Amino acid sequence: MILDRRAPMSVRAVAAVDLGATSGRVMIGRIGNGRLDLELVSRFPNGPVQREDGLHWDFGSLYDHVVAGLTEAVRREPGIESIGIDSWAVDYGLLKDGQLLAEPFHYRDERSACGIEEVHAIVPFAQLYQRNGLQFLPFNTLYQYRVDERLGTADTALLIPDLIAFLLTGAAVAERTNASTTGLLGVADSEWDTALADRLGIPSRVLPPLVDPGTTIGRLRPELASTIGKDLPVIAVGSHDTASAVVAAPLSTPSSAYISCGTWGLVGVELPEPVLTEAARTANFTHELGVDGRYRFLHNVTGLWLLSETVRAWEAEDEKSIDLPELLREASEVPGDVPVFDADDPSLSAPGDMPSRIAKLLGDDAPTSRPEFARTIVESIAVAFADAVQTAAYLSGRELDSIHLVGGGSLNRLLCQATADRAGLPVLAGPVEATALGNVLVQARALGAAPATLEELRAVVGATHAPARFDPR
Repeated sequence: MILDRRAPMSVRAVAAVDLGATSGRVMIGRIGNGRLDLELVSRFPNGPVQREDGLHWDFGSLYDHVVAGLTEAVRREPGIESIGIDSWAVDYGLLKDGQLLAEPFHYRDERSACGIEEVHAIVPFAQLYQRNGLQFLPFNTLYQYRVDERLGTADTALLIPDLIAFLLTGAAVAERTNASTTGLLGVADSEWDTALADRLGIPSRVLPPLVDPGTTIGRLRPELASTIGKDLPVIAVGSHDTASAVVAAPLSTPSSAYISCGTWGLVGVELPEPVLTEAARTANFTHELGVDGRYRFLHNVTGLWLLSETVRAWEAEDEKSIDLPELLREASEVPGDVPVFDADDPSLSAPGDMPSRIAKLLGDDAPTSRPEFARTIVESIAVAFADAVQTAAYLSGRELDSIHLVGGGSLNRLLCQATADRAGLPVLAGPVEATALGNVLVQARALGAAPATLEELRAVVGATHAPARFDPR
């Protein structure tokens, strides 16, 4: 059952803080009377900054943008009832006596490479997988913890959305969906694996109490309530942005796959139980927790990062901006087949000069025109998406009937059609702002302003944000 459009109901409002790896937003979400929509309040850049000791996030600036955005949101909509925060995963800040010890490192910093070797020397990856269910990614939090020299002096480690919630409220907690990306949450019981942490030399004292989406973390500190203009609660949402995005993916059947596509493409299916097989481990499929205890059985694929980094390099070369929609239109008109490359090749993981690195992988087949090059990037991402969908179907024993592609990538018609063609399944694209919508829905449910089950929440999304359909050709 979805919200009854005929029943008299007031429209409720919440604030959603949605932080991505390249930009952040503060949005007002409104729900009620058959309505679910977003108002963009502020958008601000986010990205790595090089410091003397490595690659970091400019966290001070990020936090200031969040507070300013919330202040403007309350000015525009005095009826806002709560705040929810989601962000990218794995990165964290360390606290000592309530003070941040240093800027959080960026997950693309090279320091975690040593942590991989040290962790696997103590606990081989096959054993780790049985305990945490996580795919191998070189920046998983436990590898970062292992080499963090400040960890021994810290009393608390907080992932980015939890860190912002702490600065807003003074309450230090770990929201469970994001905690599942650290490598220190047990896949079987969704509790901290303190024995694993201690074995790896990671002090378990830094792991804060766990909370579930929908929990009230705390209320704004008095001085912040004064600044922002209202005393508001901060409610835990699916604070890993993909967890929020999957809440708002209007999965049409239990046999639907999803792709949350932005900087990364998170490709998988939603399951009630983990699949801890050797085949799943070998395929590098992960078990991240979703809202309401679901498992997001998925594989990370490099997403639109490849295109955005390529365009950034071309803009630097031209010393002017590039019209991306026009570039994609020209790319869609490129006739015939184009060469493809492995979108997940490790050589493409760092920032800088992406066109040259892609061209090196393609060798003599590298396209010479920019539209052809853009088409090659899009088709290569689509191949990776299709492979991951097919692998998810095989590993989970499901016969899939559709793919829901949400996030910024749903606006890329060339990518949506290429994914449908490569996977042989219809792609249902949208909503674009799935992450923020999922954030809003979990807050609204906690406030009694939205239905109780995930299926009902998704029905609200489907009724208010009809997807675009791309059938395989």
